[in-house]
Amino acid sequence: MYLQYQWIKSAVMLKKEQYQRDVQLSLIAIRDSVNAKKDKGLGGYNYPYNVLSFSRYVPTPSVLTNNQLKDLIQYNLEKKEIYQTFEYCITNEARLPIMFSTGYSTEFLNAENNFSTMLSGDNIISNEMLNIYISEPELYFQRHLISLILFSLFFTGVIVTAFFVTVRTMLSQKKLSEIKSDFINNMTHEFKTPIATIQLASDALNNSKVINDPEQIEYYSSIIKEENRRMHKQVERILQASQLEKDEIKLELKEIDVHEVIAKIKEFTQLQMEELDIQFTLNLQAHDTHIMGDEVHFTNIIFNLIDNAMKYASPEHKQIEVSTRNAAQTILISVKDNGIGMDKETQANVYEKFYRAHTGNLHNVKGFGLGLTYVKKIVEAHKGKIELQSEPGKGSIFTVSMTTL
Repeated sequence: MYLQYQWIKSAVMLKKEQYQRDVQLSLIAIRDSVNAKKDKGLGGYNYPYNVLSFSRYVPTPSVLTNNQLKDLIQYNLEKKEIYQTFEYCITNEARLPIMFSTGYSTEFLNAENNFSTMLSGDNIISNEMLNIYISEPELYFQRHLISLILFSLFFTGVIVTAFFVTVRTMLSQKKLSEIKSDFINNMTHEFKTPIATIQLASDALNNSKVINDPEQIEYYSSIIKEENRRMHKQVERILQASQLEKDEIKLELKEIDVHEVIAKIKEFTQLQMEELDIQFTLNLQAHDTHIMGDEVHFTNIIFNLIDNAMKYASPEHKQIEVSTRNAAQTILISVKDNGIGMDKETQANVYEKFYRAHTGNLHNVKGFGLGLTYVKKIVEAHKGKIELQSEPGKGSIFTVSMTTL
């Protein structure tokens, strides 16, 4: 900013010097034009060559009219891009006006903005002096100054914008780095438990006591199968997120009943709810419940929202409610919990891939931070909307709206 200030200051000083030079060059051009007019002749007669220069003693008012002189001055000033208003006066040897514009005042003769030149040739001295008073020359500099300031502001704006974008990019990269670290930590934790369980179950199957006991073999085999299913499910979530990013998921749309899907999910999660001591209630009030959707992905939407509610439900008295209602040819499916809730920052980022409210090595809530990203993408693929209402300490409500048939 300081360098630009010095640059503008120097440019304005240079422009003032240029202005003075341009005015003087204009005056010289005006003088030469007036003298050329005199050389051309008086009253339409041409002077002989040998007395050509002496014709300059002819008074200017006898050669040019007021309007002609004004046009001559204006033409030469505008050639130098000087467009200010001006007044002019031609004085004789006694400094008395012999030709002047209507707005000229004798006070202008000694003014700072008064410029003068002798109406003379190279060798002949004339007693006439042309005085031009240019009013408000500040406008000439202001126009130039404004253009410099605008350019300076634009240049400063570019620098500030570049700085802002750079800082924002750095913060974004820092955030992505943190999310990446969290994802790796969470992924390691999520896979470490089933791998360790599978390892223990495999070792147990090799035990001589277990080999001869079919019940024990079946028990440990079921553990391996269940843990393998868990790992497969986690891998599937990561692959789904990757496919969503590339828009590779294709929906197989058909008519489905939302209430039937919710009932199946309740039945599927019943044991898990009882194990976690969660009070799971349905409040299905919608009467128009059929939509066009992909049954598998729509089921995943509701299941992920319920699974998310289970993770963040209140540890003291866990409650989850799934409700439906109709509004303007849509069905609204709400999943409500009484959990920890979310602040404004978490709500703003909750649909971002790998984002989780719990970061670092805190694994009290399992997952990769992909569930809500998947939900939002699939809802939008169904031309639906998802909204979130949440307050810290009061729980959250996710509401999905779908167009009914």
